[in-house]
Amino acid sequence: MIRVVAYIRPHKLEEAKTALAERGVTGITVSEVRGCGSSPEPTEWFLGREYVVSMPARIKLETVLPDGMAEEAVSAIIASTRTGRPGDGKIFLLPEVEAIRVRTGDRGEAAL
Repeated sequence: MIRVVAYIRPHKLEEAKTALAERGVTGITVSEVRGCGSSPEPTEWFLGREYVVSMPARIKLETVLPDGMAEEAVSAIIASTRTGRPGDGKIFLLPEVEAIRVRTGDRGEAAL
């Protein structure tokens, strides 16, 4: 099992959800987060003044998938969220040791 964690632009969430659903990914967790990376800090204009956004808002999208579905999910996220500009985000793939469904006690991929 693989945990896919993606940090994406907020306005791309619906496109990412649709792309994942089309590929059979049904369970996702979405969090609103803020952070910075290696891209230069973006600037915004407000009331005629330019200011630096040091911690831009992002969406953290997480899902745990069987090994065979992870690359297809990554491709879907990239295709649906890429703008070609700095700050498009990052995707991390992490191994999951075990999954357990609390209600039934199912383990492994059966719990997904």
